Amino acid sequence: MRRWWLVLVLVGAGVLGTALAAWQAGDVVLVFRVEPAVAVAAVTGAALLVTATVRTVRILLDRARAGATAVAAREHRVFLRRLDHELKNPLTAILIALANLASTEPAAVAVSSQVSRLSRIVVDLRKLAEISDGPMERVPVDLAEILRAAAATCVDRQVSVTVPEVPWPLPTVPGDQDLLDLAVHNLVDNAVKYSRPGSRIALRVFEQDHHVVVEIADTGRGINAEEIDSVWAELARGRDTAGIPGSGLGLALVRVVTHRHGGTCDLRSRPGEGTVVRVRLPV
Repeated sequence: MRRWWLVLVLVGAGVLGTALAAWQAGDVVLVFRVEPAVAVAAVTGAALLVTATVRTVRILLDRARAGATAVAAREHRVFLRRLDHELKNPLTAILIALANLASTEPAAVAVSSQVSRLSRIVVDLRKLAEISDGPMERVPVDLAEILRAAAATCVDRQVSVTVPEVPWPLPTVPGDQDLLDLAVHNLVDNAVKYSRPGSRIALRVFEQDHHVVVEIADTGRGINAEEIDSVWAELARGRDTAGIPGSGLGLALVRVVTHRHGGTCDLRSRPGEGTVVRVRLPV
């Protein structure tokens, strides 16, 4: 029995050696046949591998972008705090010195006015830094109530407030009462500030697609088209706003508060006709 196995092994080795020698000499051509199902499986597997690789690369890129954004935001907040710290003491010293001068002197009045403006900017910068990463409450907030309270502060303006009463009351939004109050009052203050006495201001709030939408519309001077995209930036002021007090941080504060609540804000305007600012907050 063992001899037969030995013969078979020797014959097999001889055949294999002969075949390899013929293949090396070019006398034999090896042909591989692939079944269609195997080909489909191979292509599908390759496609899945490529898709998974692309998804992994995309996730890594998104994480890298998010990390870079977080680092930039953190550095920005540190810069705002440092700026506040560096400006606060010199401004206080100047204000004390001015208080000892004759307040009726034109130069003293002009300097006092500019120092007051710088002080407002410092206060708003500090507020912006605090709002950007400070603690935030999550309680049910009635935006209609905030809108009515803001309307009551308007003087010499025709103010209308539109709040839906039927068929169901406006839902509350989960958020920080103080921050949302600050955002709405900033928008109403802007509408008053950039409108002439007697002009109309409309405050509207309604529900849309699981969001509560707040609109503040005015018949004021409006914003030039080329400046609309930059109005949300810090310290942004239009070229037609000379003589109107402001730090240029009001809309930046509104944007930060809105984003921290998971919402969005936008603005449309026509020079000489008015402006509409819209804030959307998830319910």
